[in-house]
Amino acid sequence: MKLSNCKTSTFIISCCLINLGISAIASAQTPVETQKATADFKPAFDGQTRIAGVKTKTELNISILNDKLDRPWAISELPKGGFLITQKAGNMVILTADGKLSKTIEGLPKVDDSGQGGLLDVTLDPDFAKNRMIYWAYSEPQDKGVLLAIAKGKLAASETSIENQTIIYRATPAYGGKLQYGSRIVFDKNGNLFVSTGERSGGDIRIQAQYLNSSLGKILHLSKDGKPVPNGPFAGKADARPEIYALGLRNPDGLAINPLTGDLWEAEFGPRGGDEVNLIKPGKNYGWPIITYGTEYSGKKVGDGIQQKEGMEQPVYYWNPSISPGCIAFYNGSAIAEWKGNLFVGALSGSHIIRLVIKDNKIVGEERLLEGKGERFRDMVEGKDGAMYSVTDNGKLYKIAKK
Repeated sequence: MKLSNCKTSTFIISCCLINLGISAIASAQTPVETQKATADFKPAFDGQTRIAGVKTKTELNISILNDKLDRPWAISELPKGGFLITQKAGNMVILTADGKLSKTIEGLPKVDDSGQGGLLDVTLDPDFAKNRMIYWAYSEPQDKGVLLAIAKGKLAASETSIENQTIIYRATPAYGGKLQYGSRIVFDKNGNLFVSTGERSGGDIRIQAQYLNSSLGKILHLSKDGKPVPNGPFAGKADARPEIYALGLRNPDGLAINPLTGDLWEAEFGPRGGDEVNLIKPGKNYGWPIITYGTEYSGKKVGDGIQQKEGMEQPVYYWNPSISPGCIAFYNGSAIAEWKGNLFVGALSGSHIIRLVIKDNKIVGEERLLEGKGERFRDMVEGKDGAMYSVTDNGKLYKIAKK
C-alpha cells in the first residue's frame, strides 16, 4: 500500500515500520553465488557483487518453442508477430510466434564463423513497420585478419532476402584472432545506433580498448548511415575517432537501454572472473585492460592487477567466478509486474538467466532462472505478449511466461 493511502499518522508510522522490516528481511537473504571467487579482490562498494538473492513469486511457464535452430546468435521480434533470428554460419530465419520455421534468408555477406565470429547481432529499424530496414553485425574476413562489420538492408516482401545491402561501418583495425567481437546494436530515442565492439582478445591488441584512434573495445554512436553522431564526447579531439561514445571495454556482448530511464547499460564478458554490468555514460573510460576484477585464464594478474584507478569507472555490478554474460534485456511489461524495470542477463558458461533488481542505478537483488537446463543463453527479447524469449547455443528458443 502506498503511504498516501494511509489515513492516520499512526498508520503511516506502521506502514513505514513494515516496509523497513521487509527490506531488512530481503537484505538478509543468501546471495545466489555460493562458489569461491577465483580471485580475492575487494569490491569498491557494498553491493557491487554477491548481492542478496530474490525470488520471483509469479508462477512461470517455461516452454521450448523450437529446438532445431543452427547456432542462433540474436533474436528480434517482428511487429506483426514472430521472430527474426541470426544463425552464426551466415543466414537468418523467420519463425512464427509459436516457434515454427517460416522463412530462411540467404544471400548475406560472407562471414568468418570460426571462433566467436559469424553472423552476430540483428536489430530492426524503429520505423521497420514502414521501411522494413534491418541492421546486423558480422565478422568480415579481410586479406589480413577479420573485423566487425555493421550492415543494413531492406527485408524483401518475400522475406527470403535482404535488398540493397550496404556496409555502413567497419571496426578497425582488422586482426588475425577469432575472438571477442562484441557487436550488439541498439537504437537510441533519436534513431541513431549504439554499437558495442570487442577488443579482440589478443595480448598484443587489447590495449587498443584504451586508444581513441581505434574502434576496438568501445561503444560507438553512429547514424543510420554509419557516420559519427555529431557533438560526441571526443568530437574535435586530436587523433580521436568522433564516433567513440565510451571506451575501455573488453567484450561487450550485452547492450540495452532501460526504457524507464533512457540509460544505456552494458554487460561485459570478463577474463577469468570479472564479468561486469556497466552504466554507460558519454566520454567515460571503463578501464579494461588497466583495471578488472578478473585475472588471466592462467590465474596470473591482468596488467598491474589493480581494480580501481582515478579516471576509470567502476562496474555497477560484477561476478567472480565467471558467468559469461552473452546478452542483456530489460523487462518493461505488465504481465509479470514484479519484473518491471529489472535487467535480465543471459549467462553462457553459467548456464542460466540472471534477473537483476535495480534501484537508483544500483543492483539490490539477484535471481537465477532456468538453472539445470545445460544451456548457453545467447540472446533475449521481451515479447509484446509480456513473455521473455531466449535463444541458446544448443539451437533452442525458450519462452518464459506467466502461468
